[in-house]
Amino acid sequence: MSTTSRTSTTSRTGTTSHMSTTTGEPRGVARTVKETRTAGRTRRRAPAHGSTERRLARTGWLYASPALTLVAAVTIFPILFSVVLSFSEVRLSYGGFRIDGFTTGNYAALVHSSAWFESLAFTVGFTVVTVVLELALGTAAALVLERLGAARGWILAVLLLPWAMINVVAAQLWGYLYNGTYGVVSWAIEALGGGEPAILGRPVPAMAAMAVADIWKTTPFVAIIVLAGLMQIPRDVYEAAEIDGSGPWTTFWRVTLPQLRPILAIAVLFRTLQAFGVFDLPFVLTQGGPGTATQSLAILGYKTLFQNLSIGPGAAVATSTAVLVMGCCLLFLRAFRAQVDEGGR
Repeated sequence: MSTTSRTSTTSRTGTTSHMSTTTGEPRGVARTVKETRTAGRTRRRAPAHGSTERRLARTGWLYASPALTLVAAVTIFPILFSVVLSFSEVRLSYGGFRIDGFTTGNYAALVHSSAWFESLAFTVGFTVVTVVLELALGTAAALVLERLGAARGWILAVLLLPWAMINVVAAQLWGYLYNGTYGVVSWAIEALGGGEPAILGRPVPAMAAMAVADIWKTTPFVAIIVLAGLMQIPRDVYEAAEIDGSGPWTTFWRVTLPQLRPILAIAVLFRTLQAFGVFDLPFVLTQGGPGTATQSLAILGYKTLFQNLSIGPGAAVATSTAVLVMGCCLLFLRAFRAQVDEGGR
């Protein structure tokens, strides 16, 4: 026979209260006490779960450590080694090279080098011109693509061809087009009365030709990114602007462009990083010439390291370029976060 019996009583408000004859407490109170005890036991078990999670985390790091070590070896170590070489007096020998001591002379020579400033000016100018034009043309192309129907996929495939082409192959293709003897572009300019253009033989035409080649290759990348942003804008926003009597230009300037600011910031970030490290185009088309007119920082570092065999100064060029790129990256990430915060309000 059970030692516990239960009775029910009706209170003045008509609610039913179950009693436990064992403890003399209402059944609801007993349930609360039971839940409290269960929660207490759960809290007491929490350290066990935390210990299990920590053990699983340690196991995960243990399994991932070989891959992380390999990634660090192929990425972080070369960067640190380049930084060390940039502060070193490096001497070549029959067995390779040796470090005779540490110095800041490599960076002092860099600051007093006119070649470094000329390369920096070309790299910055090339980056600004190409990124601005690619952003404008890519946005225009994305606006056209958004309004296309079934043909959008085919046109996107055609637009991706330049972007998918290997950089060296694309540079060599433009080298054929710009050739002063058999190039189509040179022939067209001469046919229009421009004389013998010698596109790659003079500083300004060579810079312009290099910018055109880069814009041709990279504008599809910007167009696809902007198109992805346009597809995310709700249709009812445009309907509300149309109801308010907004024209096409006002709708683009007041509705579309503010919605695209985060995606445009991403496009500018990627393109700036790529354009600042341009190497393939000047290497194939002009080798940095005529003179040093199209010599980028990457070309200067290559010539210093592998042609002049000046390891310390070459490492200083590479390290200073990496610092400049990192500074640009941090500035754009800060601007991107501000755009996202503003868009989230």
